[in-house]
Amino acid sequence: MSEALLTVRRAVREFLGGLEPADFSVAVSGGADSLALAEAAAHYAHRAGVRVRALVVDHGLQEGSAEVAENAAKTARELGVAEAEVLRVSVFGPGGLEAAARRARYEALSEHGGELVLLGHTRDDQAETVLLGLGRGSGPRSVAGMRPLDPPWGRPLLELPRAVTREACDVLGIQPWEDPHNSDSRFTRVRLRNEVLPLLEDVLSGGVAAALARTARQLREDLETLDLLAEQLRGEGETLDAKALTPVPAALRRRVLRRWLLDGGARDLSDAHLRSIDALVGRWRGQGGVWLPGGLVVERTHGRLAMNRREIRGD
Repeated sequence: MSEALLTVRRAVREFLGGLEPADFSVAVSGGADSLALAEAAAHYAHRAGVRVRALVVDHGLQEGSAEVAENAAKTARELGVAEAEVLRVSVFGPGGLEAAARRARYEALSEHGGELVLLGHTRDDQAETVLLGLGRGSGPRSVAGMRPLDPPWGRPLLELPRAVTREACDVLGIQPWEDPHNSDSRFTRVRLRNEVLPLLEDVLSGGVAAALARTARQLREDLETLDLLAEQLRGEGETLDAKALTPVPAALRRRVLRRWLLDGGARDLSDAHLRSIDALVGRWRGQGGVWLPGGLVVERTHGRLAMNRREIRGD
């Protein structure tokens, strides 16, 4: 049997073997990554005595997309999944076509997929994610890339190069669908994949994708440790003791603040928001509160931080 196929199956077996046996879903686009994943998932499910269902999202963005989705579902059934369902979505909203399609896809998968949905992201996808985070200055969480397990999402193939999934499909005798959007230079990820990463591989004599993925893994481990420490400092209650947090290193203190803000319903937090709120602790001079999206305001009163919702009045 092909080493590529065995490698994909092994990655899925090791990933799912560390979890409690249960039925699960796998997202299938019809591309090589998702089809190789579907076959390995079906292979594992058959031996583990659980059911795996394929979910195919039809974004409706291209002529013939319904036929492509049905073909992907048919191929997934032929590869051994217990059932395959096509989910049709509407793509709209802010952030451009790429972001809107991703948002619609994840919403549909989370709604229909159950407690665990496997995604076919590979090491190459991880490298692209890390580069995007670096280029946008999105901070360490973005540069840390995608987590292998981030419920309900599971990514068993993050350590495997895309070439392995393509070879596995060749061995299985299936022809993956090539999404025209994957060669459309209007999309940032396409240019990273087709222009930036090949250039880096050439300039740095290869191994760049693996190095970026390795960096992401190391950074995730550091972040998990810092998050654990932040959780211990977070404590209970709806307010935070600003005086107790004053001597805490700023990087760790901002993690405490971020967790507290998210728990309190804050969304769309930026680095500027966090630093402004951190100033209420580390550089307290009696300044006023910090406004956040959604009409939330964080204020310091009697040595404690409180988050309240206020009505924003127009003129």
